[in-house]
Amino acid sequence: MKSRIVKRSVVIGGQKTSVSLEDAFWSALKQLARERKVPLCEVITGVNTQRGAGNLSSAIRLFVLNHFRELAMQAGAGRTADTSAADAETRLAMR
Repeated sequence: MKSRIVKRSVVIGGQKTSVSLEDAFWSALKQLARERKVPLCEVITGVNTQRGAGNLSSAIRLFVLNHFRELAMQAGAGRTADTSAADAETRLAMR
């Protein structure tokens, strides 16, 4: 599967710049903005403020990756807690 990188123009602090992102990262970034109920430019500005020495496109990819990693960890922790509770109930029932 070929990944398509598209260059998009964004405005950060009144300055126009561009980011080159694969469609999947761009879609995920827009989803994050919708979930947070903030404009996309606000999310990008936040990423830009927090980034280190790397470029903005890379910082956005890492931001999106970290967001979904955190969600996966939270979901995994929830499943572990559910499984542990079910195991405890089973052990109690067996007594």
